[in-house]
Amino acid sequence: MELKLSQVSKRYQYEWIFKNINLSIPSLSHWAITGSNGSGKSTLLKCLTGINPLTSGSIQYFDSGKEIKGEDIFKSLVISAPYMELPEEFTLLELLKFHFKFKIPSENLNLEEMMDILYLKPHQNKPISQFSSGMKQRLKLGLCFFSKNKLIFLDEPTSNLDEQGISWYLQLVKQFSKDKTLFICSNDPKEYSFCPNEIKIEDFKVKQNL
Repeated sequence: MELKLSQVSKRYQYEWIFKNINLSIPSLSHWAITGSNGSGKSTLLKCLTGINPLTSGSIQYFDSGKEIKGEDIFKSLVISAPYMELPEEFTLLELLKFHFKFKIPSENLNLEEMMDILYLKPHQNKPISQFSSGMKQRLKLGLCFFSKNKLIFLDEPTSNLDEQGISWYLQLVKQFSKDKTLFICSNDPKEYSFCPNEIKIEDFKVKQNL
């Protein structure tokens, strides 16, 4: 999946969060969106996914050279973020079955294999509401990487994960992201150190006259 950002800008009231981002994102490239807390990383990610509208500029999406309309891009992407909630009334098995009514599994994985990779198979009949924060985070990441989508967005992917969980996340990236365009929104290098490309939000701030 390729993206083309032209004069991409977002403003809340009188404050520009970022302005005039011009980038060509090649297919299969991996990008970190970095910046200090509150700088606008998540805002850019929401704009890229179509959750938030742009104030000005445009984002174009291409799959094998064919442009995908903005209103249809949700079919081609997956996202994991702290502000994206899981349906907690489902059990793990019910949620996986529901999710993969709409998404194609990567590498022909079956649900048993997915639960094994997630280290959650013993909890397959437990409601998501009874999961710990770390279990929920592993599940969010798994739903992204196990889906055969060409565009992945991860916001703070290791939040609520311990050191073992972070190592698991990095292995998940290595195994499942080779054929995907990947964006990681973070200010923690351990989450994105494997990304050769970086969008620094501070580079697209409007300079204030003093």
